Amino acid sequence: MRDRLAARVWHGDDWLAATARALLWPAERLFAVLSASSGAHKARDAGHTAVPTVAVGNLTVGGTGKTPVAAWFASRLAARGFHPAVLLRGYGDDEPLVHARLNPGVPVLVDRERRRSGKRALAQGATALVLDDAFQHRQMPRDVDVVLVSADAWDGRVRLLPAGPFREPLSALRRAHVVLVTRKAVSAARARAVADAVAASAGRVPVAVAYLAPDQLVPWSGGSAGALTGLGGQRVVAVSGIGAPGAFLAQLRAAGADVHEMAFGDHHAFTAADVRAIVMRSVQSDRVICTLKDAVKLGPLWPPDAPTLWYLSQTVIWEAGREGVEVLLDRLVPARALITPA
Repeated sequence: MRDRLAARVWHGDDWLAATARALLWPAERLFAVLSASSGAHKARDAGHTAVPTVAVGNLTVGGTGKTPVAAWFASRLAARGFHPAVLLRGYGDDEPLVHARLNPGVPVLVDRERRRSGKRALAQGATALVLDDAFQHRQMPRDVDVVLVSADAWDGRVRLLPAGPFREPLSALRRAHVVLVTRKAVSAARARAVADAVAASAGRVPVAVAYLAPDQLVPWSGGSAGALTGLGGQRVVAVSGIGAPGAFLAQLRAAGADVHEMAFGDHHAFTAADVRAIVMRSVQSDRVICTLKDAVKLGPLWPPDAPTLWYLSQTVIWEAGREGVEVLLDRLVPARALITPA
């Protein structure tokens, strides 16, 4: 309910949404001043990186694809001979479980003080770090700063919290090394248009585009994954406990599914009662499908005699700018000779 109300205030065009934004304008200005002051202080305290470090973050609250993109960077660092670890602040129990599913051999450490978790990671043998959701966490130094912008959520209007979803103005893109426009359900042309729009604010920072493509339907309990083509004409209960479920639902509909939504709040802690309600809804449906973020919490609670719980996996497909990103990662390789984990 809270997420839906926020979305209406932030993106609505009706008079109630406009009135709410006007009333929130003083709070938005105060947030801008405090954010700028805090950011400047954090930048002064940043220092130098101990090992090659990549930070992945965004300018807004809500889903831009940070987790799969951060997992992609961890896998690319591993391919270059590093032993990466992923550092999370930890807004929900789902994030470390998702990372463990995406990169089973990569340690995931959760601590709001990422300098502290970084030291623990080095002590465990990590030779590179990936910071998930860290664009605003500027005390932790980084060699590559990647900031994500969602083409699905982009409406051209930049409003700071609480009047809008932005944590920082677009001018903050200039301190990144790469701006990555992600898309899930909108067209490639739409993503390119958003990339052109943000490029004007990014200055000389390169702007790349990636498609977080629906990949397969994976049964939580094990077994063979299925192609999305199998959803054509099926009645699907779509379960989501994420900040912006619209793209997830659109991907299922694009595959031909008759979607019936069961939405929960972002980072929702599912209960046995929630599971019973979902199973009851599934009786007259062909499948129950959720996101991986939800599956890691629903799966352990799922009754063995209930219909199969499926999750929609995603894969990162670069549509523009991958070469420049790979060059940035290649430059980190010589630093391995200087790594001396404590």
